[in-house]
Amino acid sequence: MTDEDAKPEDAAPEAPSTEKSAPEDRAESGPLDETEAPPVRPYIDLGGVKILPREGLNLRLEVEEQTKRIVAVGLDYADSTLQVQPFAAPRSAGLWHETREQIRGQVAQQGGRVEEREGPLGPELLAEVPVSADRGAEKRIARFVGVDGPRWFLRGVIGGRGASDPEAAEKVEDLFRSIVVVRGGSPMPPRDLIPLTMPTTPGS
Repeated sequence: MTDEDAKPEDAAPEAPSTEKSAPEDRAESGPLDETEAPPVRPYIDLGGVKILPREGLNLRLEVEEQTKRIVAVGLDYADSTLQVQPFAAPRSAGLWHETREQIRGQVAQQGGRVEEREGPLGPELLAEVPVSADRGAEKRIARFVGVDGPRWFLRGVIGGRGASDPEAAEKVEDLFRSIVVVRGGSPMPPRDLIPLTMPTTPGS
């Protein structure tokens, strides 16, 4: 078949790495862009993301030791852990397909195993990762999820019960979808971490 004979649908599978990956109802059910979020909700403002408080939720910030910058938000909920990171992304392209390939390589380097599957948020990775180099037989299970939004990409890593138990998984997925991403108007290279900040205290 010549190039002239090629139909538009024939070309679609050739460039999966730039397609956006998100639930069809993302703009209604989340993760939300700041322009889509209800303004009256009492969010915890962490700069690049806003978290909706709920009973039983514990929040912690993960700080890079050398730079002292916040590099991730950790959420403990429903006997599970959820680590989230917001990244800048192109307006018309997604990062999740490419990011999954990078995660596959990282897990393989650690001696782990990865299975790709379709989840409630779209394609996700279920990984078995060795706890340490010395105890290779002991592995922890983690789910890697990701959603491409408008000019941002939100990555999540689910551990604990939410990685294997359906009831806990549903609660953590709902938590992930309640997150609001604040991309901001400043120019940022794609794949750069959107700055995270300490939560603002009411009245401060």
